[in-house]
Amino acid sequence: MKPTTINKEKMCRKFGQKMMLTPERCASPKCAFTRRSYAPGAHGQSRRRRPRSGYGEQLLEKQRIRILYGVSERALRRTVREALARTRAAAASHNALDVITSELERRLDNVLFRMGIAPSRAIARQMVSHGHILVNGRRTTVPSRALKVGETVSVRPQSAARIPFDERREVLKKYKPPVWLTLDYETLGGKMVALPTRDEIALTADVAKVVEFYAR
Repeated sequence: MKPTTINKEKMCRKFGQKMMLTPERCASPKCAFTRRSYAPGAHGQSRRRRPRSGYGEQLLEKQRIRILYGVSERALRRTVREALARTRAAAASHNALDVITSELERRLDNVLFRMGIAPSRAIARQMVSHGHILVNGRRTTVPSRALKVGETVSVRPQSAARIPFDERREVLKKYKPPVWLTLDYETLGGKMVALPTRDEIALTADVAKVVEFYAR
């Protein structure tokens, strides 16, 4: 099936916030949401944002998290249902919201984005798919791979000398990754040293409503 393409800046206007799907443009005065913060469409400026029903709020948050992480409907549904099953089996010793957030954050494409090696998750997926990324020293082409604590991520030496990666080094000199990741900007590599938690992530989506959507 041909992948569905989206207008990333239109998504910011749809959800009423900067989604940072194109970080460099979102940070510039040219950002579509900065210039036109109302909903997209011919009547977006004159139309008020109507209050949503409970189901509408759940659907919106589900769509928001899918767009943020670039995951398919099937993958997100599986993640939520597996997290719910795990928390039930563990007799509530784990919080389903924490498990879901951790699973999404541990994806390889997201880790590359959080480390700063990729400016966006979409570009991170391209890096992985094109064979530029190593996990524990071995090439992988699966962006959805879930990393474990102690695993390392790096750019292939042959790829690191290319212009896009070489330019990232200058950006990374001033970048500080999340506490659950380490980064060596010179080698364009890092390590996952702990599991990510919700408290450490400024997530703009309401994961609880996503759980409610799939638990119906």
